[in-house]
Amino acid sequence: MLFVSNHHTYFADVITFLHIFCASSWGKKKGLGIPYYLVWPFTKVKYVAAATTMNSTFIAKIFTLAGAVTVKRTWNTGAGEALKGLEISDTRNILHALEKNWVITFPQGTTTPFTPGRKGTAFIIRQYNPIVIPVVIHGFRDTFDKTGLKIKKWGSKLSVEFKDPLVFQSDESSEEIMQKVMDAIEQSEKFNPNSTLPSS
Repeated sequence: MLFVSNHHTYFADVITFLHIFCASSWGKKKGLGIPYYLVWPFTKVKYVAAATTMNSTFIAKIFTLAGAVTVKRTWNTGAGEALKGLEISDTRNILHALEKNWVITFPQGTTTPFTPGRKGTAFIIRQYNPIVIPVVIHGFRDTFDKTGLKIKKWGSKLSVEFKDPLVFQSDESSEEIMQKVMDAIEQSEKFNPNSTLPSS
């Protein structure tokens, strides 16, 4: 099972996913409530994260132990390079994770909204054919700082929407797969309020 989601913060997004999966494994359907489910948590979850981020601080290294599958960025955002795919060793690591776990990935690889998705996500979908569940989160960027570890605004509404599994055809190109993913997680240009595309 591959969960594809938009991305607001480095850690709060993932922490929320883990809480939801743990709560669901205990039969909770409508809210998290008191986290008694952490006494016996659901642990068959991994998440994809940039190695540079996960090695940046001591706290990040602790979060790596909680189930990160670290990948190397194959582009330099500061140099304005085009987004490329994943390294072969990284795709193998993600495959191994998918064999026994649910995997969370953020196709944009950044917390900047409406950034194009990385083709590595399409490669994983084409090669391994997992069940792909799109997820849309709201409110985390308003509530937390970029790390997701500090609250900057109280009272904001947080929501996590799990959508129906995506259906792909065997002859779909990587571009078509990514378009479908980005539409599903509401990060394509047609969802961008600042887009210059004509409205449909």
